[in-house]
Amino acid sequence: MLVDLTHGDAHAVIDTALGNIPVWQVGGRTPLHAAPWRDEPEIQDNPDLPLVNKRLAGDFFCMPFGRDDLHGYPPHGPTANTPWTQMGHSGHTARFVNAAGPLGAAVAKEVQISGPSLLQRHVVDKGAGAVTFAHHPMVHMAEGGRLSFSPKRAVITDPTPQHEGHNLWALNQLRSDLHLDCDDGSQWDLRTYPAGHLVEDFCTLVEARGAALAWTCVMRNAEDEVILVLKDPVMMPVTMLWVSNGARDFVPWNGRHTGVLGIEDGRALGCQGLAAATRDNVLTAMDVPTTLELSNTHVIRHAMVSLPRPSGWSELASVTLSGATLILHEARGGEMSVAFPEGFF
Repeated sequence: MLVDLTHGDAHAVIDTALGNIPVWQVGGRTPLHAAPWRDEPEIQDNPDLPLVNKRLAGDFFCMPFGRDDLHGYPPHGPTANTPWTQMGHSGHTARFVNAAGPLGAAVAKEVQISGPSLLQRHVVDKGAGAVTFAHHPMVHMAEGGRLSFSPKRAVITDPTPQHEGHNLWALNQLRSDLHLDCDDGSQWDLRTYPAGHLVEDFCTLVEARGAALAWTCVMRNAEDEVILVLKDPVMMPVTMLWVSNGARDFVPWNGRHTGVLGIEDGRALGCQGLAAATRDNVLTAMDVPTTLELSNTHVIRHAMVSLPRPSGWSELASVTLSGATLILHEARGGEMSVAFPEGFF
Protein backbone atom coordinates (compact mmCIF):
# COMPACT_ATOMS: atom_id res chain seq x y z
CA MET A 1 0.00 0.00 0.00
CA LEU A 2 1.19 3.54 -0.79
CA VAL A 3 0.43 6.36 1.64
CA ASP A 4 0.48 9.94 0.32
CA LEU A 5 1.44 13.03 2.32
CA THR A 6 0.90 16.58 1.07
CA HIS A 7 1.79 20.00 2.47
CA GLY A 8 1.78 23.08 0.25
CA ASP A 9 3.84 22.25 -2.85
CA ALA A 10 5.48 19.25 -1.16
CA HIS A 11 4.44 15.63 -1.65
CA ALA A 12 5.77 12.35 -0.26
CA VAL A 13 4.84 8.69 -0.62
CA ILE A 14 5.50 5.90 1.89
CA ASP A 15 5.54 2.31 0.60
CA THR A 16 4.23 0.24 3.51
CA ALA A 17 5.46 -3.03 1.95
CA LEU A 18 8.92 -2.23 3.32
CA GLY A 19 8.63 1.20 4.92
CA ASN A 20 10.64 3.23 2.43
CA ILE A 21 9.90 6.67 0.94
CA PRO A 22 10.19 6.25 -2.86
CA VAL A 23 8.84 9.72 -3.65
CA TRP A 24 9.53 13.13 -2.14
CA GLN A 25 8.89 16.21 -4.25
CA VAL A 26 9.25 19.85 -3.23
CA GLY A 27 8.37 22.67 -5.61
CA GLY A 28 9.14 20.50 -8.64
CA ARG A 29 12.42 19.20 -7.18
CA THR A 30 12.96 15.47 -6.61
CA PRO A 31 15.63 15.20 -3.90
CA LEU A 32 15.66 11.42 -3.43
CA HIS A 33 16.84 8.66 -5.75
CA ALA A 34 14.85 5.59 -6.84
CA ALA A 35 16.53 2.60 -8.50
CA PRO A 36 15.66 2.12 -12.20
CA TRP A 37 14.60 -1.53 -11.75
CA ARG A 38 11.76 -0.97 -9.25
CA ASP A 39 9.10 -1.77 -11.85
CA GLU A 40 10.92 -4.51 -13.79
CA PRO A 41 9.07 -7.85 -13.42
CA GLU A 42 12.22 -9.97 -13.78
CA ILE A 43 13.77 -8.17 -10.82
CA GLN A 44 10.65 -8.15 -8.69
CA ASP A 45 10.14 -11.88 -9.26
CA ASN A 46 13.75 -12.82 -8.46
CA PRO A 47 13.68 -14.91 -5.24
CA ASP A 48 17.42 -14.44 -4.67
CA LEU A 49 17.16 -10.68 -4.09
CA PRO A 50 16.11 -9.14 -0.76
CA LEU A 51 13.11 -6.84 -0.91
CA VAL A 52 15.19 -3.83 0.10
CA ASN A 53 17.22 -4.20 -3.12
CA LYS A 54 14.26 -5.01 -5.35
CA ARG A 55 12.46 -1.84 -4.22
CA LEU A 56 15.53 0.32 -3.53
CA ALA A 57 14.45 3.94 -3.25
CA GLY A 58 14.41 7.15 -1.26
CA ASP A 59 15.05 6.68 2.43
CA PHE A 60 14.40 3.75 4.73
CA PHE A 61 15.20 2.75 8.30
CA CYS A 62 17.79 -0.02 8.71
CA MET A 63 17.92 -2.15 11.86
CA PRO A 64 20.37 -3.84 11.89
CA PHE A 65 22.30 -1.75 9.37
CA GLY A 66 23.97 -3.61 6.49
CA ARG A 67 25.11 -7.19 7.06
CA ASP A 68 23.75 -9.19 9.98
CA ASP A 69 26.22 -11.98 10.67
CA LEU A 70 24.77 -12.84 14.08
CA HIS A 71 21.03 -13.42 13.68
CA GLY A 72 20.51 -13.98 9.96
CA TYR A 73 18.30 -11.00 9.21
CA PRO A 74 18.29 -9.85 5.56
CA PRO A 75 20.49 -6.88 4.55
CA HIS A 76 19.43 -3.78 6.51
CA GLY A 77 17.16 -5.87 8.70
CA PRO A 78 13.43 -6.54 9.00
CA THR A 79 12.61 -2.83 9.20
CA ALA A 80 13.75 -2.48 5.56
CA ASN A 81 12.31 -5.78 4.26
CA THR A 82 8.95 -6.38 5.96
CA PRO A 83 5.59 -4.55 5.97
CA TRP A 84 4.74 -1.56 8.13
CA THR A 85 1.17 -1.17 9.38
CA GLN A 86 -0.40 2.27 9.11
CA MET A 87 -1.61 3.53 12.48
CA GLY A 88 -2.71 7.05 11.59
CA HIS A 89 -2.78 9.59 8.75
CA SER A 90 -3.60 13.31 8.84
CA GLY A 91 -2.71 14.80 5.47
CA HIS A 92 0.92 15.76 6.05
CA THR A 93 1.73 13.26 8.84
CA ALA A 94 1.48 9.47 8.98
CA ARG A 95 2.35 6.90 11.63
CA PHE A 96 3.31 3.25 11.21
CA VAL A 97 4.51 0.27 13.20
CA ASN A 98 6.76 -2.62 12.19
CA ALA A 99 5.72 -5.87 13.86
CA ALA A 100 8.91 -7.72 12.86
CA GLY A 101 11.38 -5.48 14.69
CA PRO A 102 14.76 -7.08 15.39
CA LEU A 103 15.40 -9.04 18.59
CA GLY A 104 11.83 -8.58 19.79
CA ALA A 105 11.87 -4.78 19.55
CA ALA A 106 8.79 -2.78 18.61
CA VAL A 107 9.59 -0.06 16.06
CA ALA A 108 7.21 2.82 15.34
CA LYS A 109 7.67 5.37 12.54
CA GLU A 110 6.25 8.87 12.13
CA VAL A 111 6.77 10.70 8.83
CA GLN A 112 5.86 14.38 8.45
CA ILE A 113 6.33 16.88 5.65
CA SER A 114 6.40 20.56 6.54
CA GLY A 115 7.17 22.99 3.72
CA PRO A 116 10.59 22.00 2.30
CA SER A 117 11.32 19.57 5.18
CA LEU A 118 10.71 15.85 5.53
CA LEU A 119 10.92 14.74 9.15
CA GLN A 120 11.05 11.23 10.57
CA ARG A 121 10.86 9.98 14.11
CA HIS A 122 11.44 6.33 14.98
CA VAL A 123 10.66 5.00 18.45
CA VAL A 124 12.35 1.72 19.33
CA ASP A 125 10.91 -0.01 22.38
CA LYS A 126 11.58 -3.28 24.21
CA GLY A 127 13.62 -6.11 22.74
CA ALA A 128 16.89 -7.50 24.12
CA GLY A 129 20.41 -7.30 22.75
CA ALA A 130 22.66 -4.97 20.79
CA VAL A 131 21.80 -3.80 17.29
CA THR A 132 23.15 -1.40 14.68
CA PHE A 133 20.87 1.03 12.83
CA ALA A 134 20.86 3.85 10.29
CA HIS A 135 18.72 5.95 8.01
CA HIS A 136 19.45 5.35 4.33
CA PRO A 137 18.55 8.41 2.20
CA MET A 138 19.95 8.40 -1.33
CA VAL A 139 20.33 11.30 -3.74
CA HIS A 140 21.17 11.20 -7.43
CA MET A 141 23.49 13.65 -9.18
CA ALA A 142 23.47 13.76 -12.97
CA GLU A 143 26.70 15.81 -13.02
CA GLY A 144 28.09 15.42 -9.52
CA GLY A 145 27.94 17.88 -6.66
CA ARG A 146 29.64 19.43 -3.68
CA LEU A 147 29.31 18.15 -0.11
CA SER A 148 29.60 20.01 3.19
CA PHE A 149 29.54 18.61 6.72
CA SER A 150 29.18 19.60 10.34
CA PRO A 151 32.57 19.29 12.12
CA LYS A 152 34.01 15.76 12.11
CA ARG A 153 36.85 14.35 14.18
CA ALA A 154 37.65 11.25 12.14
CA VAL A 155 37.00 9.47 8.86
CA ILE A 156 37.51 5.72 8.39
CA THR A 157 37.25 3.32 5.48
CA ASP A 158 36.33 -0.35 5.80
CA PRO A 159 38.97 -3.11 5.62
CA THR A 160 37.17 -4.79 2.70
CA PRO A 161 35.76 -3.20 -0.49
CA GLN A 162 32.12 -2.82 -1.45
CA HIS A 163 32.88 -4.43 -4.83
CA GLU A 164 36.31 -5.96 -5.32
CA GLY A 165 38.57 -3.89 -7.55
CA HIS A 166 36.20 -0.93 -7.83
CA ASN A 167 37.10 1.25 -4.85
CA LEU A 168 38.66 4.67 -5.38
CA TRP A 169 39.55 5.19 -1.72
CA ALA A 170 42.22 3.01 -0.12
CA LEU A 171 40.95 0.52 2.45
CA ASN A 172 41.37 0.50 6.24
CA GLN A 173 42.17 4.20 6.71
CA LEU A 174 41.76 6.33 9.81
CA ARG A 175 42.03 10.06 9.03
CA SER A 176 41.50 13.22 11.05
CA ASP A 177 40.45 15.36 8.07
CA LEU A 178 38.21 15.10 4.98
CA HIS A 179 40.95 13.85 2.65
CA LEU A 180 41.26 10.14 1.93
CA ASP A 181 44.19 8.35 0.32
CA CYS A 182 43.43 6.65 -2.99
CA ASP A 183 44.90 3.40 -4.25
CA ASP A 184 46.80 5.28 -6.97
CA GLY A 185 48.67 7.38 -4.40
CA SER A 186 46.61 10.54 -4.80
CA GLN A 187 44.25 12.08 -2.25
CA TRP A 188 40.52 12.66 -2.55
CA ASP A 189 38.61 15.54 -1.00
CA LEU A 190 35.40 14.06 0.41
CA ARG A 191 33.59 17.30 -0.36
CA THR A 192 33.59 16.40 -4.06
CA TYR A 193 31.43 13.59 -5.46
CA PRO A 194 33.60 11.35 -7.74
CA ALA A 195 31.41 11.83 -10.80
CA GLY A 196 34.14 10.96 -13.31
CA HIS A 197 35.03 7.61 -11.74
CA LEU A 198 33.42 4.17 -12.11
CA VAL A 199 33.42 3.29 -8.41
CA GLU A 200 31.66 1.60 -5.52
CA ASP A 201 32.97 3.23 -2.35
CA PHE A 202 32.18 3.69 1.33
CA CYS A 203 33.49 5.65 4.30
CA THR A 204 32.39 6.58 7.81
CA LEU A 205 32.57 10.11 9.26
CA VAL A 206 32.61 10.57 13.04
CA GLU A 207 30.97 13.60 14.64
CA ALA A 208 32.98 16.10 16.65
CA ARG A 209 32.63 15.83 20.40
CA GLY A 210 29.85 17.83 22.03
CA ALA A 211 27.82 18.55 18.89
CA ALA A 212 24.14 19.38 19.49
CA LEU A 213 23.01 19.18 15.87
CA ALA A 214 24.85 17.48 13.00
CA TRP A 215 24.31 17.79 9.26
CA THR A 216 25.37 16.89 5.75
CA CYS A 217 24.69 19.16 2.79
CA VAL A 218 24.73 18.20 -0.89
CA MET A 219 24.64 20.91 -3.54
CA ARG A 220 23.72 19.12 -6.76
CA ASN A 221 25.34 20.67 -9.83
CA ALA A 222 22.92 19.86 -12.67
CA GLU A 223 19.84 19.96 -10.45
CA ASP A 224 20.86 23.31 -8.86
CA GLU A 225 19.52 22.20 -5.49
CA VAL A 226 20.54 22.24 -1.83
CA ILE A 227 19.75 19.06 0.09
CA LEU A 228 20.36 19.29 3.82
CA VAL A 229 20.26 16.19 6.04
CA LEU A 230 19.97 16.80 9.79
CA LYS A 231 20.37 14.41 12.72
CA ASP A 232 20.75 14.08 16.47
CA PRO A 233 24.50 13.33 16.82
CA VAL A 234 24.16 11.74 20.26
CA MET A 235 21.84 9.06 18.92
CA MET A 236 23.56 8.87 15.52
CA PRO A 237 27.28 9.58 16.03
CA VAL A 238 28.39 8.56 12.53
CA THR A 239 27.52 9.48 8.96
CA MET A 240 28.32 6.79 6.41
CA LEU A 241 28.77 7.84 2.78
CA TRP A 242 28.01 5.28 0.07
CA VAL A 243 29.13 6.19 -3.45
CA SER A 244 27.51 4.02 -6.13
CA ASN A 245 28.57 5.15 -9.57
CA GLY A 246 28.15 2.39 -12.15
CA ALA A 247 30.66 -0.15 -10.81
CA ARG A 248 28.22 -2.86 -9.71
CA ASP A 249 27.93 -5.00 -12.85
CA PHE A 250 25.68 -7.73 -11.42
CA VAL A 251 21.91 -8.13 -11.00
CA PRO A 252 19.98 -5.91 -10.36
CA TRP A 253 22.54 -3.11 -10.70
CA ASN A 254 23.93 -4.11 -14.12
CA GLY A 255 26.14 -1.02 -14.38
CA ARG A 256 23.19 1.39 -14.48
CA HIS A 257 23.22 2.61 -10.86
CA THR A 258 25.12 5.85 -11.42
CA GLY A 259 25.57 9.18 -9.67
CA VAL A 260 24.11 7.90 -6.38
CA LEU A 261 25.16 9.04 -2.93
CA GLY A 262 23.83 7.44 0.24
CA ILE A 263 24.00 9.64 3.37
CA GLU A 264 23.53 7.03 6.06
CA ASP A 265 23.33 8.45 9.59
CA GLY A 266 23.30 5.99 12.45
CA ARG A 267 25.22 3.72 14.81
CA ALA A 268 27.30 1.10 13.06
CA LEU A 269 30.86 0.09 12.20
CA GLY A 270 30.53 0.95 8.53
CA CYS A 271 29.69 -2.14 6.49
CA GLN A 272 31.74 -4.48 8.66
CA GLY A 273 28.70 -6.34 9.98
CA LEU A 274 26.82 -6.62 13.25
CA ALA A 275 29.28 -9.01 14.90
CA ALA A 276 32.21 -6.59 14.50
CA ALA A 277 30.07 -3.69 15.75
CA THR A 278 29.28 -5.54 19.00
CA ARG A 279 32.99 -6.03 19.79
CA ASP A 280 35.65 -3.49 20.73
CA ASN A 281 36.67 -1.69 17.55
CA VAL A 282 38.29 1.44 16.14
CA LEU A 283 35.22 3.57 16.90
CA THR A 284 34.50 2.31 20.42
CA ALA A 285 38.17 3.06 21.18
CA MET A 286 37.21 6.71 20.53
CA ASP A 287 34.16 6.39 22.83
CA VAL A 288 31.85 6.26 19.81
CA PRO A 289 29.07 3.67 20.26
CA THR A 290 28.53 1.33 17.30
CA THR A 291 25.39 -0.41 18.62
CA LEU A 292 22.15 0.46 20.39
CA GLU A 293 21.25 -1.57 23.46
CA LEU A 294 17.62 -2.63 23.26
CA SER A 295 15.11 -2.89 26.16
CA ASN A 296 14.69 0.82 26.95
CA THR A 297 12.75 3.27 24.77
CA HIS A 298 14.91 5.08 22.20
CA VAL A 299 13.78 8.01 20.02
CA ILE A 300 15.64 8.59 16.74
CA ARG A 301 15.07 11.94 14.98
CA HIS A 302 16.11 12.66 11.41
CA ALA A 303 15.20 15.39 8.91
CA MET A 304 15.86 16.39 5.31
CA VAL A 305 15.39 19.81 3.71
CA SER A 306 15.24 20.58 -0.04
CA LEU A 307 15.91 24.12 -1.25
CA PRO A 308 16.70 25.84 -4.56
CA ARG A 309 20.39 26.75 -4.59
CA PRO A 310 20.99 30.50 -4.26
CA SER A 311 23.13 31.99 -7.00
CA GLY A 312 26.85 31.60 -6.28
CA TRP A 313 26.45 29.10 -3.45
CA SER A 314 28.83 26.13 -3.52
CA GLU A 315 29.44 25.01 0.07
CA LEU A 316 27.97 25.46 3.55
CA ALA A 317 30.11 26.66 6.44
CA SER A 318 27.58 26.12 9.23
CA VAL A 319 23.94 25.43 10.07
CA THR A 320 22.23 26.77 13.18
CA LEU A 321 18.76 26.07 14.54
CA SER A 322 17.09 28.82 16.52
CA GLY A 323 13.49 28.29 17.58
CA ALA A 324 11.51 27.66 14.40
CA THR A 325 14.25 28.82 12.02
CA LEU A 326 17.16 27.06 10.36
CA ILE A 327 19.95 29.44 9.35
CA LEU A 328 22.30 28.27 6.59
CA HIS A 329 25.66 30.05 6.29
CA GLU A 330 27.44 29.75 2.94
CA ALA A 331 31.24 29.45 2.96
CA ARG A 332 31.70 32.84 1.26
CA GLY A 333 29.35 34.75 3.52
CA GLY A 334 25.82 34.20 2.18
CA GLU A 335 22.99 33.43 4.58
CA MET A 336 19.53 31.92 4.22
CA SER A 337 16.78 31.41 6.80
CA VAL A 338 14.32 28.53 6.47
CA ALA A 339 11.23 27.79 8.57
CA PHE A 340 11.59 24.51 10.46
CA PRO A 341 9.19 22.82 12.94
CA GLU A 342 10.10 24.11 16.37
CA GLY A 343 11.00 21.51 18.98
CA PHE A 344 11.62 18.64 16.57
CA PHE A 345 15.26 18.35 17.67
